[in-house]
Formats: sequence, C-alpha cells, structure tokens
Amino acid sequence: MKQSVRTNNRRMLGKLALIIVLMFGFGYALVPLYQVFCEITGINVLTKVDEDAVRFARNTQVDTSRTVKIVFDSNIQGPWRFRPVQSSMEVNPGELATIVYEIANQQDRQMAGQAIPSYAPLVAGQYFKKLECFCFSQQDLKARETRQFPVVFVVDPKLPKEVQTITLSYTFFEVGARAAAAPSPGEGA
Repeated sequence: MKQSVRTNNRRMLGKLALIIVLMFGFGYALVPLYQVFCEITGINVLTKVDEDAVRFARNTQVDTSRTVKIVFDSNIQGPWRFRPVQSSMEVNPGELATIVYEIANQQDRQMAGQAIPSYAPLVAGQYFKKLECFCFSQQDLKARETRQFPVVFVVDPKLPKEVQTITLSYTFFEVGARAAAAPSPGEGA
C-alpha cells in the first residue's frame, strides 16, 4: 500500500515538475511569439526606422496619373492631447509629403510617450514609407509642454490601384521610465 502511494506521489511530482518547466518555457517564449504574431497581423508593431525609405524616395518616380487620399487619425491613452494639424491630404504615389502631429503633455510632470501606427486598409502599410516619424522613438515632454512633430512619407507607386484612400492612425500612450541613453561619440569624456 505504502509503495503504491509513493509511486503515485512520484508520478504526481514528475507531472508537476513537467508543468512547471512547460509554464516557464511558455513564459520565456511569450514575448518573441507575441512579436511574431503582431508582425503577421500588423497589430501593435513598434515602428523601426526604415533604412531603405530615403533611398526609395530618391529613386522613385511620381505617378501623376492618380492621387491617393491620406486620412490622418489620432488616439490617446492617458493624459495627452494628440492630433494631426490637418485631417487629410491628397498625394500622388511617389511624391514626398509631410504631415505634422501635435502632442501636448497635460500633466504637471514630465512624461514620456510612444506612438504606434496602424494603417487601413491593412495592405497599405507595406506601401507607406516613412522617412521621418516621431513614432521611431519615445518622446519626452516636460510638464504642460506642447510640441509638433513631422511625419515625412512617400506612398509607393506600386500601391494597388483599387486602394484610393489610406488611413494612417496613431495611438499615443505613456511609457514607463526610460533608461538613460548611451553618450554619443564625442560626448562626455
């Protein structure tokens, strides 16, 4: 009797240990899995500087035979005022364009924020090339500070003809404390 209880206890201990190992592995893999999921679905993708966008903008031809309406949208999470200075514009594919977004910290303390872009229709995201964007990095705003940030972009002329309107939407939210940046070459020392 005691032998079967010990055997059962050992099996249960083994099963629990396996569950713990699997839970740890799942927790460890969750961040990379989430990033892959977001890249595939286009959700919450942190924007990285597109190194090829500048070269692309220099070498592309403007397609004057058609225009694309770009609608600008903004959403906030937290105590910000965030808006584009104009709600839409018409551009020719291949044409370099600039829109300005205004961000205001409405608190009596310094805050850092991050913008995450999204596109509608979803397919438009791969044809929307940003050369300059406040979404490439966190933005620090002093208490009650208001600043304007340009977004310089070009729409790839290979954009499917059936896409006549692109909505560029940003969600701006507060982020936690930022780690101190490493000094630039020539700084400090």
